[in-house]
Amino acid sequence: MKPDVIVAYPLRPHQMAMLEETYTLHRLDLVKGEERDALLQQAGPISSALVCNGHVTIDEALLSKLPALKLAACSSAGYDQMDLEAMTRRGIKLTNTSEVLCDDVADMALLLMLAARRRLPEGDRYVRSGDWGQKGMMPLTTSTSGKKAGIVGLGRIGMAIAKRCEAVGLTIGYYGRTKKAGNDFAYFDAPVKLADWADILIVATPGGPSTEGLISADVLNALGPTGSFINIARGTVVDEPALIKALQERRIASAGIDVYLNEPNPDPRFAALDNVVLYPHHASGTEETRDRMAQLTVDNLAAFFAGRPLLTPVN
Repeated sequence: MKPDVIVAYPLRPHQMAMLEETYTLHRLDLVKGEERDALLQQAGPISSALVCNGHVTIDEALLSKLPALKLAACSSAGYDQMDLEAMTRRGIKLTNTSEVLCDDVADMALLLMLAARRRLPEGDRYVRSGDWGQKGMMPLTTSTSGKKAGIVGLGRIGMAIAKRCEAVGLTIGYYGRTKKAGNDFAYFDAPVKLADWADILIVATPGGPSTEGLISADVLNALGPTGSFINIARGTVVDEPALIKALQERRIASAGIDVYLNEPNPDPRFAALDNVVLYPHHASGTEETRDRMAQLTVDNLAAFFAGRPLLTPVN
């Protein structure tokens, strides 16, 4: 008998084929409305594992329909839409895939930072439109080397970003709930203090209630009119209306944004700004990394059903 597994979000095709061969799958991702309720009623009492990602909401309402659930295998780093406290209380383990997406996300943070500060989209348009030939050189931009980068959240991804920033000549500071051992970076005990020190503020902290609105209007004001703001974390971490207003009023110089409050339809005011580089929540979006994320999810499921330690437990 194959174990029963509910799929709330699909994996890559190769890994989905592996799941289909090993488990009896109940495709919650393919049904809505009454069909979804019927599937949960049938599969909930017999399925001990769930495949999901950070876009899936796991709350008390869903958990009440999954009485047999013991593992939620998440194929993303973020899990801010999941009630981790309720899951832990019910004895449900959560795994994620932050270990294997670190490098691509850190690369994107660096890319967004350089593109925003050197006004890459504007330069691209300047060449394509013919303005270069008609108007001469575009205005000068701002150097990155020799500046200070403040990182909000010095976890695995934050540390990878720090290493890349050091490589392009930046001095590193950071904010976190506690000071991290094993580095010589400047530590700040409040985001506003870090922003006041930094030329570039990069957010790499988890989402969820504990970090909601962490980057406030006061933090953005402290970053100042020559500062750049980069977010590859979650849209909830920043006061988005305050960010848009700061960009409109040039109270910060530029921004590079991969995440938004309303995805996939972000605030249209972003599109009207010429001092922000926009990316569609795709920092981990490479073939190689998405394959590794899917495979790690499969491997966590295999460990769970074999009674072995989970590879990347969250709780």
